[in-house]
Amino acid sequence: MYKAPRGTSDILPEDSEYWKYVTDKAIAVGQLYNYQPLETPVFEDAQLFTRSTAEGTDIVDKEMYVFTDRGGQNLTLKAEGTAPTCRAYLEHGMFNLPQPVKLYYITSFFRYERPQAGRYRQHHQCGFEAIGDADPLLDAEVIDLSQHFLRSLGITEFSIRLNSIGCRQCQPNYIKTLREYYSQQEAALCADCQVRLLKNPLRLLDCKKKDCKQIADVAPKITDYLCSDCQAHFERVQHYLTTLEIPFTLNHRLVRGLDYYSRTVFELETLNEKSQSALGGGGRYDNLVEQLGGRPTPAVGFATGIERLILNIQQTGISIPARSAPVAFIAHLGDAAKLAAIKLSSRLRAAGIPVVLATGTKSLRAQLRQANSFSTSYTIIIGEQELSTENVVLRDMKAQKQTLVTQANIAEILLQKQSH
Repeated sequence: MYKAPRGTSDILPEDSEYWKYVTDKAIAVGQLYNYQPLETPVFEDAQLFTRSTAEGTDIVDKEMYVFTDRGGQNLTLKAEGTAPTCRAYLEHGMFNLPQPVKLYYITSFFRYERPQAGRYRQHHQCGFEAIGDADPLLDAEVIDLSQHFLRSLGITEFSIRLNSIGCRQCQPNYIKTLREYYSQQEAALCADCQVRLLKNPLRLLDCKKKDCKQIADVAPKITDYLCSDCQAHFERVQHYLTTLEIPFTLNHRLVRGLDYYSRTVFELETLNEKSQSALGGGGRYDNLVEQLGGRPTPAVGFATGIERLILNIQQTGISIPARSAPVAFIAHLGDAAKLAAIKLSSRLRAAGIPVVLATGTKSLRAQLRQANSFSTSYTIIIGEQELSTENVVLRDMKAQKQTLVTQANIAEILLQKQSH
């Protein structure tokens, strides 16, 4: 018996309302902040990610699904959304549009990592990217968008952690200091952090293992090494957040898992102990477009995992709108009535009325039981007598009352009942 591959999951009908709820809210917040939809291919040139993300990150070293196609091109299933967005920005000349260009996506990503609650090898994200403007106001606006999105879902118990990781001018001096500090602690580091010390020192601050976290807690703070421009930028971001009355906590250990970030980085973390802590995050990536072959172009973004959000919604008991039941069930008795029922179902659907048409040759009692199972408000019954008079029986399933109406008027009657 076949099963879904490890780290993947089926989205069953009973789950679909949660997915619709989250994606509808993502689209609504995108429109509210003037973001336009973007869909990029499910696979990309592998160099797009290796060039933008760099060695020493788990995505490049351990998690990408890389393959060679029949034409000999080295491709990978899409591992994250920012690099493909920047690739599309360059490829389609969006730099010629008024800046910043604001784009959002709702799509699948693929990473070979250890599956756990809210994290899968095929997972889905909502992402928002604002490309082409260096104003720290945009950083604050993206953070505002992220918290607005969570609140629109009913998620209110969360904190915002904020940091700056500097730029190409001030990072090298800090990284040198960080290496010196960690070199004295190397024997106590986990195997992954010993590799990070050589390849990607900033990632040392993000290790979740207990001993490494203790070492990181007293590591030099990057905010003490920011250049004057980065310091001013970071202060303005904090000023704008304060103006917007958005609470945040400075966290000197906060870095992002991708190498292209610079300056502002942030994460949203749930305060609910039952749920996975991270709800989403983002930051500036002012060098990424240039790394992909474009001219220097500042940018900032935010992304969040849909599975993680749904898990949080379910665990905290947030109510979501119930799926609408079909308006009517059409029951029929006899072959001639069945033909009339088929025609009537088509006419009602054309009028925008959701109906369920009985199949098979069940008794009327069995068909009424089936109508109850669909939670329809009404059942339309067509038998020999109704055929001869061109009427139908309209049964109110809740009131357990029924009336005789003409086939010609049934659509109008149901539409009037729907509007009430």
